[in-house]
Amino acid sequence: MRSKIEETPEYCAIESAMEVLGGRWKLAILKQLVPGTLRFGELRRALPAITQRMLTRQLRELEADGLVTRTMYREVPPRVEYTLTDVGHRLDAIMDQLDTWGRWYQDTVRRADDPTAGAPSSGAAATTKGSPAAR
Repeated sequence: MRSKIEETPEYCAIESAMEVLGGRWKLAILKQLVPGTLRFGELRRALPAITQRMLTRQLRELEADGLVTRTMYREVPPRVEYTLTDVGHRLDAIMDQLDTWGRWYQDTVRRADDPTAGAPSSGAAATTKGSPAAR
């Protein structure tokens, strides 16, 4: 069960952020919505590994937390669209940074696991102290 953000001490801001954004799919869903509004089916196709049930659940939580708005059009068949709110768009830069870091980390781990990779090319990012490749 989710804890209430209002009850979280001020020194636990990361805990509050993780309460709202935690989980495997929330940031991936939000990242898909950065360019603009998407229908439910478009989100499903953009994230093929997520189940319909999990996508619905995560979208409901994101809506309840004020990061996403849901618009339902009374048509046959019904059309439902999701859009980031202003609060959700406040995460744009953070999601870009996490995406950049995630791609760097994937490359670093792949190079470390590939014995034929050898030294990184001159165009590769430098290995920093404490990174998996530096260990």
